[in-house]
Amino acid sequence: MRRSNLDITMIVIIVVLAFSSLRDGGFNDPITWLSQKLIILPGIVIGLSLHEFAHAVVAYKLGDPTPKMQGRVTINPLAHIDWMGLAALFFCGFGWGQPVQINPFNFRHRRRDELCVALAGVVMNLLLAVLFTIVLKVVTMATGNYAMTAGMGQIIWYIIYYTIQINLVLMVFNLIPVPPLDGFNIIAQIFNFGQTETYWNIYRYGSWILVAIIIFGIAGMIIAPCVNAMMNVVWAIL
Repeated sequence: MRRSNLDITMIVIIVVLAFSSLRDGGFNDPITWLSQKLIILPGIVIGLSLHEFAHAVVAYKLGDPTPKMQGRVTINPLAHIDWMGLAALFFCGFGWGQPVQINPFNFRHRRRDELCVALAGVVMNLLLAVLFTIVLKVVTMATGNYAMTAGMGQIIWYIIYYTIQINLVLMVFNLIPVPPLDGFNIIAQIFNFGQTETYWNIYRYGSWILVAIIIFGIAGMIIAPCVNAMMNVVWAIL
């Protein structure tokens, strides 16, 4: 499969879903629509950047210098943001960062270390969700309902709240066991078929499978109930 064909397909999908998003609210009330999107933007940048940073730093610590040489062992968002993936998450609710390249031959324990690298991104998103839940709890305890109802305090409260939600979405989305998502590599290492022909046969068509589950709403059917359940826990804490 040629990468250019996939890029064109993803651009078409993003344009269609973005138009659908605009039709649902952007055309009728563009100011409100844009302000709501801007409130979730910090959470998107934080979630995508630190997800990829986690992959990079774990690979580097386990003996692979590739991410370091490519400038990926940094929390600078510009090193990790894929602009098409950012646009997709901004407009459509799903997205991705620039994949971290690794050379697994540099690992001392290849299967274990590849599993750790695959897990690093989703674990980072979970930790960020927990961290910002604690921050939001402290803010809520310190200010009560005032932070939720008053001017800049309300904006900050919702930025933190959506940062939690975005990180949970990224965690669940990346755990879907379809290449090139982390979930597929996690399953491949756990069941030890990461170096087999089966792995590469599935990987060859994985991006098209991922496109299909997004188009037909299967990804949303997986993500929504999981994230809703976890956000209910967040509300209970708050």
